[in-house]
Amino acid sequence: MNSNIPEILKQDSFDKNDIVSLLSASTPCEIEIIRKRANEILVRECGPDVYCRGLVEFSNQCINDCFYCGIRKSNSAIQRYFLNKKEIVEAAKFCADAGYGSIVLQSGERRDDHFIDFVEDAVKTIKKETTNKDLPHGLGITLCVGEQKDDVYERFFEAGAHRYLLRIETTSPDLFARIHPARQTLDSRLKCVAALKRIGYQTGTGVMIGLPGQSMADLADDVLFFRDNDIDMIGMGPYIVHHQTPMARYELEIKNRKSDIFNSALKMIAVVRIVCHDVNIASTTALQAMEPLGREQGLEFGANVIMPQVTPTDVRKNYMLYEGKPCLDENASLCRSCIEQRIKSIGRNIGSNKWGDSRHFKKKHADFCT
Repeated sequence: MNSNIPEILKQDSFDKNDIVSLLSASTPCEIEIIRKRANEILVRECGPDVYCRGLVEFSNQCINDCFYCGIRKSNSAIQRYFLNKKEIVEAAKFCADAGYGSIVLQSGERRDDHFIDFVEDAVKTIKKETTNKDLPHGLGITLCVGEQKDDVYERFFEAGAHRYLLRIETTSPDLFARIHPARQTLDSRLKCVAALKRIGYQTGTGVMIGLPGQSMADLADDVLFFRDNDIDMIGMGPYIVHHQTPMARYELEIKNRKSDIFNSALKMIAVVRIVCHDVNIASTTALQAMEPLGREQGLEFGANVIMPQVTPTDVRKNYMLYEGKPCLDENASLCRSCIEQRIKSIGRNIGSNKWGDSRHFKKKHADFCT
């Protein structure tokens, strides 16, 4: 066992070398020490509850051409769709009735006026239609609709969205450039993250773990980015190949590294919890795509948010960012039952009818959160 790990975990602050050491832990004993420490911090800083965000993937139309993504603009093999407002609001009402407390509206990236107007109207309507005795301010709303102009972010915020997830996938400029077309830049992404924070959103971002050419040092830089940029919410997951993308050429490599990638994803959750303490961390569906109990393991390594599917089942198969996505055939009610059982199986409870806002954000804006 690396004898430095227990000593590192006694520290209050961590440098890059410390983080690389934690992420490099390889024996079951080392990993268990890290997992237990992450859970101690989770319970102390955030409490044991798991908060649900009903996930509505309302459109797979996208103007971007990311080399790893199944809904990239150049993928002509998928059927494109766009849910109407009624379908989205019905999903939101289900979330409110199910006690989820929050909803995530996610789509491919678009920046045209019709798209912007639609999202703004949908947010306003969800707020109006989901206000009740348990949710006096309506559902908490997270948007995940990509890069937009600052004034658009402001419109969405004024409409009632108060959380925004904008994943950057990696903080390494070289690695970012290898997995995106030249017109998509890390600098542009980072400027949007800064704008979201300035406007007042609970700001979330995240990375993929296990990308070809990614090092432990790269992942350590990602963790430091979350900490040093005061990020409130983190969504990370293992990289999984989609065969209809340019990165399908890495399929065999990723398959051979599957176990290492999955374990690295769990360690990243734990290390982010240890370094960033009171942020919200999602246990992502991609973990379950790799291992049947992957999302439970993510929660056991320090995550406190989960996103049950409420997207209509007839379109879910068309929102495939990666291969092997689970829960394609279960309706929203079945997903709810499944999620409850999964959370209870590890001795945790759902924070019902609560927004479950980031404690990290609450400390800065105590008058805003619920």
